[in-house]
Amino acid sequence: MSTEMIKVPTLGESVTEATIAKWLKSEGDAVAEDEPIVELETDKVTMEVNAPVAGVLGKIIAQEGDTVDVGADLGEINTDGKAAAKPAKSEEDKSDNKAQQVPTADPKTMETDSKSGPAGRKALADNNLSESDVKGSGKEGRVTKSDVAAHVSSPSPKAVESAPRKTGEREERVRMSKLRQTIAGRLKEAQNTAAILTTFNEVDMTDLMALRSEFKEAFEKKHGAKLGFMSFFTKAVVQALKEFPAVNAEIDGTDVIYKNYYDIGVAVSTPQGLVVPVVR
Repeated sequence: MSTEMIKVPTLGESVTEATIAKWLKSEGDAVAEDEPIVELETDKVTMEVNAPVAGVLGKIIAQEGDTVDVGADLGEINTDGKAAAKPAKSEEDKSDNKAQQVPTADPKTMETDSKSGPAGRKALADNNLSESDVKGSGKEGRVTKSDVAAHVSSPSPKAVESAPRKTGEREERVRMSKLRQTIAGRLKEAQNTAAILTTFNEVDMTDLMALRSEFKEAFEKKHGAKLGFMSFFTKAVVQALKEFPAVNAEIDGTDVIYKNYYDIGVAVSTPQGLVVPVVR
């Protein structure tokens, strides 16, 4: 049986290693020449490695999550076009499988229906987005990784609605990719060296003013204090943090920690001095 090795290609200037992000094929799958077969991720880019020849994917040498050097073997392709023989199943196994079979979507059909390539699909999955949420700039409207990055940096209301997060847990820890780790490091470096500016945005307060006017007298009678605007602002901040959980997250080493709770400190002036109660 003749084989062709799949190797880590040149990754660019000063880049000597990569991480196996995802295998797009499984052992025994048929592959066409130049078909994307595995995704590599460096601290600069995510790239696809194509099949050097047509055949059948044989042994996968480097597993997902492994770090590999330029020129290292990732796997092998059997060029005679025959998949490795699989153990024959007994009649009992066949009957069990028939009873347990559930109709599933054809993977080939799913790939055909998808407008985005593997890198785009991975970026969508990483950000809990669907293709309908992001406007694709690629050929025939394909969604690219850059499209997803641009969408996430300036999310629309639709993206917020379609990206629900798990609830019930106090915190959720998600490991960052090498590329995201590099981005986080560069942003922190920029924060340490660049001037920090404050921006101001105008907000239409018409409805809020009307709501306050409606309830301020009843509020004062019940609580002995005037109804100010800070409680409304705090409620709006909590709602915004629920819709944009990344703003309430923190980075711990190579992980992003998303929090499903909200601690907000508000400075309040009292006769005894300035205090900062924490709203939880």
